[in-house]
Amino acid sequence: MATRRQFIRISAMGAGAVMAGAAGLRLLASELTDGQKATLTALTGRTPTYCEVCFWKCAGWVYKDERGSIQKIIGNNEDLNCNGRLCPRGTGGVGMYHDEDRLRKPLIRTEERGKQSFREATWEEAFDYIAEKIKVISAEHGPECVALFTHGSGGKYFSTLLRALGSPHVAAPSYAQCRGPREVAFQATFGEALESPEPLDIRDTRCLVLIGSHLGENMHNGQVQEMSDAIDKGATIITVDPRFSTAAGKSKYWLPIKPATDLALLLAWINVIITEELYDRPYVEKYTYGFEYLKEHVKNMTPEWAYGITTIDPTVIRETAREMANASPAVIVHPGRHVTWYGDDTQRLRAVAILNALLGSWGRRGGFFRTETFELPEPPHPAYPTPKRSWRTEFPDLYKMADTVLANGVCDATVPDPTRACEFQAWIVNGTNLMETLPNQENTLKAIQALQLLVVVDTMPMEITGWADVVLPECTYLERYDDLRVGPHRKPQIALRAPAAEPLYDTKPAFYMARELAKRLGVIEYFPFETMEEQLDWQLKQVGSSLEEMKKIGVKTIDRPYDDLYFYPDEDVEFYTGTGKIELYSLAMEEAGYDPLPKYTRHEEPPEGYYRLNYGRAPMHTFSRTANNPNLTDLMEENSVWVNPRVA
Repeated sequence: MATRRQFIRISAMGAGAVMAGAAGLRLLASELTDGQKATLTALTGRTPTYCEVCFWKCAGWVYKDERGSIQKIIGNNEDLNCNGRLCPRGTGGVGMYHDEDRLRKPLIRTEERGKQSFREATWEEAFDYIAEKIKVISAEHGPECVALFTHGSGGKYFSTLLRALGSPHVAAPSYAQCRGPREVAFQATFGEALESPEPLDIRDTRCLVLIGSHLGENMHNGQVQEMSDAIDKGATIITVDPRFSTAAGKSKYWLPIKPATDLALLLAWINVIITEELYDRPYVEKYTYGFEYLKEHVKNMTPEWAYGITTIDPTVIRETAREMANASPAVIVHPGRHVTWYGDDTQRLRAVAILNALLGSWGRRGGFFRTETFELPEPPHPAYPTPKRSWRTEFPDLYKMADTVLANGVCDATVPDPTRACEFQAWIVNGTNLMETLPNQENTLKAIQALQLLVVVDTMPMEITGWADVVLPECTYLERYDDLRVGPHRKPQIALRAPAAEPLYDTKPAFYMARELAKRLGVIEYFPFETMEEQLDWQLKQVGSSLEEMKKIGVKTIDRPYDDLYFYPDEDVEFYTGTGKIELYSLAMEEAGYDPLPKYTRHEEPPEGYYRLNYGRAPMHTFSRTANNPNLTDLMEENSVWVNPRVA
């Protein structure tokens, strides 16, 4: 079997590999024994960080040995994302630093694309090569024909670079392939997207419904901890999953639904909640629009109707609907995260949003809390130039409600077509393996072969690396400063990521790369600080802190200006929808030409003798990001396949 080091053939491999690091740490920071505390004390100092192994970005402390080599990561007790406890992936981040197969030096292609032959280059040579190509492309086709695909912290700096050049085309494949339909659905219903981490008050919920969510297997750290606490306090768990998952084993109800029929179950639950008048009547009357339309829409979508589709017994459908209503408003129908399944995903998530609204859980204790965030001043720079063209002009009838650039749209607009006004000529790919993260690999390859320039920025060789014209090796998150983590939560927090060690090999942080390219492309004024350290210190001083303080504490908590975590009794709430209310009947979707109420679509059945391939998650791995991590592959080297015994 080929290893990742064999994905790229390099004409002159760099210095020898470092010794593999410590084994995967399986501790929770708040549960250290005296002996483990002594071990940490023996290590030299600690450096604050926040994790880059998954999107939860838990804050932690990094410890080194006397040689300056990173050895351990534990959680920061002040962090609301992790409460001092890291999951296996978070502690296993050490393996990213020690991985022998890391990219080590800038590389420039020596043969045609598809033949993985490169030569080592200096950073200056690589930057000059990229800048000259972008100058030619911008002059001949316009700067809008340069696009960025990103997934990770480094994308912020390349995004600044592209916007400074005049290109709006910054896309995260994770949006369309993961949570995009969910964000559109909740935006259409409540007037705001859920973002990350989602504002779920699981710790105080009385009933948690998991439908399309694998909590306990996917380590959404804070939510898993709160789910455990809720179970200890007697909360009811309802799990809808064809597999008997970890969560199903903790549930009062396990509904082994037929795959691809979740929307039918959701509509039947809505039917029961309405016909049995189990909904939160005062809440619905005060805050929602379109209840009568919804009532008429679902009147025939009974549990008996759903049984013929989902195989879930009508009695169980009614029992679980009543269980939710009995817990209202301290009930959560979990919105999930990777929600792109069968094409009608926005409508399925609309049904999830509607069900939560009927139960009165939005803005209520034990349901969805109101987040608070903290605005940090951005470094001063000139206004960005106004782009002259956009990918949207190429697809006027598609993606009408997406509020961001879609990666598959950019890819489609790169495939040669003489009728297009905006045909992409250059891609910068940072931290995402496009060969796997875009759904149509054949189409992706057609697009790549049409490019004049493909730059890949990553810590590891991936499939996409083999197609690059230039490869820029990024240092790991443990070796660099990055933007401050400022995200929505119960209380605003600022978390610092600082380098715990000097970058191994000839690797650099993304900030340095983007700024060096900005120099060569004549837009350096958009990067007013020479180093990330200077920028962070300036930002922190604007809000009464400093880099020196943050290095000591890692996480700073800001008090909420108002005690408004939940709706006040009888509060008049203005929602950011067209009606100013929670739209059970979505006027925005109707205006865009979509069904304003969720409509069940029967999906294609597998051919005779075939079965659907479903998937779960593992707490040790994050997509392909951890596939080569020696600490985590020690814990789980291969994926397992679950087969129903009757089939086997």
